[in-house]
This record gives sequence, structure tokens and C-alpha cells, in this order.
Amino acid sequence: MIKQLSTAALLVLFLPACTPKVQVALPAEPININLNVKIQHEIYIKVDKQLDELFSDDSGLF
Repeated sequence: MIKQLSTAALLVLFLPACTPKVQVALPAEPININLNVKIQHEIYIKVDKQLDELFSDDSGLF
């Protein structure tokens, strides 16, 4: 019986040492999001319109 009590006492003492600890910490530097984006949409529209005009039925190419 003493052996069981001593085992239980040791288990109670060592059990809290095994619990995980979760911390939420802020970073030292701010979060930096780099948004270097090239927008070439307008250029493609101009080229598409020029090609449509070049290959249209009124151009006489075909």
C-alpha cells in the first residue's frame, strides 16, 4: 500500500511538468507583404484589337 501511495504521489508531482505550454508572441518586425505586380493587360488588348482589324473581312488580306 505504501508503494502505491508513493507511486501516486510521484505521479501527481511529475504530471504537471509534462503538460505542454502554448504561447502566442508577436514578431519583432512587422509583417511585410511585397506586391510588385506588373499589369500588362492594356498592351494585350491593343495588340488583340490590331490583329482583329488586320484579319477582318474588310481588310482584303484574304
